[in-house]
Amino acid sequence: MKSYDYVIIGGGIFGVYASLWLSGKSKKVLLIEKEKELMQKASVVNQARLHSGYHYPRSIGTASLALEYKDRFIEDHKRFINSGFDQYYAIDKYSTFTDSRQYERFCKFLDLKAEKASESFFINPERISEFYLSSEYSFDPIMIAEFYKEKLSEQKGVKVITSCTIKNVQNNGVSWILEIKDNENNERLSVNAYGVINATYSGTNTINKLFNIPQLELVHELTEMAFYCSKGMNNIGLTVMDGQHCSIMPYGLSGLLSLSSVTYTPHKISYGSEPVFDCQMETKDCAPDNISICNKCKNRPRSNKDKMLAQFKKYITEEIDLSYMYSMYTVKTKLKSSYIDDGRPTKIGKLSSKPEFYCVLAGKINSIYEIERIVYA
Repeated sequence: MKSYDYVIIGGGIFGVYASLWLSGKSKKVLLIEKEKELMQKASVVNQARLHSGYHYPRSIGTASLALEYKDRFIEDHKRFINSGFDQYYAIDKYSTFTDSRQYERFCKFLDLKAEKASESFFINPERISEFYLSSEYSFDPIMIAEFYKEKLSEQKGVKVITSCTIKNVQNNGVSWILEIKDNENNERLSVNAYGVINATYSGTNTINKLFNIPQLELVHELTEMAFYCSKGMNNIGLTVMDGQHCSIMPYGLSGLLSLSSVTYTPHKISYGSEPVFDCQMETKDCAPDNISICNKCKNRPRSNKDKMLAQFKKYITEEIDLSYMYSMYTVKTKLKSSYIDDGRPTKIGKLSSKPEFYCVLAGKINSIYEIERIVYA
């Protein structure tokens, strides 16, 4: 039986970063992922917004955390950051939870750049009451995923196993004993770990339950991100807030624009402990305790691209061209409490001491560093 200081479950960006950081602290790490490749879900299926706080006028906590790590993230990932566009935040005339006075007060409190603009060639003044030029960038999820995969291949202190699932767990009071099944080779191995980090995101409660750890109050959404090309808005981002808002911005350095909508990006919502969706009944490869890759599923929902575009076009002039390219799908998970203020707090907690068990739930990429506060290495 091989022994590790930490077993990290989940090969998304948070699990990968935690593996590299712990290995850099001379810890022996095993990273396990149930898919064939790392970072195939929410790590790449997102709007690629490098949050700077602007997005959360009703959640000071989320906004502050985004700001805290922004500069460090940019410095560490310079090659993958797109800062060459103008990002605007706009307030709908008829449907918003935040008016201009509230938003300006919020930005001033956090010392955020928010220059009120008077006119623009792409803004529809019939629907927008105020709009502000901000200082917000995007990151390239695909390039960052490849960057971290390469770093992992060079890190001798991390063993990576993909296409595997945990079949059994024992707690001997000092360490965890995990029985792991290699699904490709139909083999089983047992490992000993003095600490475990659950970084599975949508699989958080599935893993917590397996380790007899208290489950979190979560909401799961099966979501769609639509991608467009546009000559008129090639170097522009626009977020209409706050409520049933929509947003478009450059998807990193790809040349594409990612379009999302609070109303139409989520296709299905599950309020259970684990993500339960009716489409799981139509495939043997996906279940509440074994979420598959939605992009590769033939039973994924029909695209809401037309509804997203129709909503967004209310806020821009008729001259702006937007050409649909494709959509990507994934399950996104957040705390139930986030529905109150639309916040996305990073939750990293130590849920067991003997042996150690940590749970990571985060939706903002620049909070990958938060693991360093919680895990003593």
